[in-house]
Amino acid sequence: MKSIAPSYLTHQLLIAMPHMDDPHFSQTLVYLVEHGPDGAMGLVVNRPNGITLTDILEQLRPDQPPQARYQELPAFAGGPVQTERGFVLHPAGMEFSATLKLGSLNLTSSQDALFAIADGQGPEQHLIALGYAGWETGQLESELLDNAWLTCPLSGSALLELLFQTPVEQRLDAAAAALGINLKLLSCQAGHA
Repeated sequence: MKSIAPSYLTHQLLIAMPHMDDPHFSQTLVYLVEHGPDGAMGLVVNRPNGITLTDILEQLRPDQPPQARYQELPAFAGGPVQTERGFVLHPAGMEFSATLKLGSLNLTSSQDALFAIADGQGPEQHLIALGYAGWETGQLESELLDNAWLTCPLSGSALLELLFQTPVEQRLDAAAAALGINLKLLSCQAGHA
């Protein structure tokens, strides 16, 4: 019998199917930071959580508010795991004390990225997320087999445009449209052919 190597989805997008009933992931778009034999980690990129950069900095450096143009910058609910932990997703190039290179993107988990953004010296394009989405070994694969997610392999400039230029409320549909799919026309019933 021929052995098939597993296929991992690192740096791809997950589009929640219309029948997704988990309140943490219903109608979400997730950027997969990592997916491998030990599980997966991603960030929800289309769900602002009602917290602004000003709110975050009140906890981290209360004596120095962000520049006026960044005060109302929204943070996103990156996922239900470690919601007190912050991440900044931004185009590759600028690096900080805890930056992970992800091809055309960088993911920074250190406060210096937030401070740089607040002071107008950070990356022009960025997405601040609190918390992350995590899957144990085999969990994401099981959810994919249950048709809970569509995968979208956007990369390069198309990915950057979707994450940083597409309005938040249009990101989910835009990712599906990149696959030629209209989510509103999909059935809420799951099944296998």
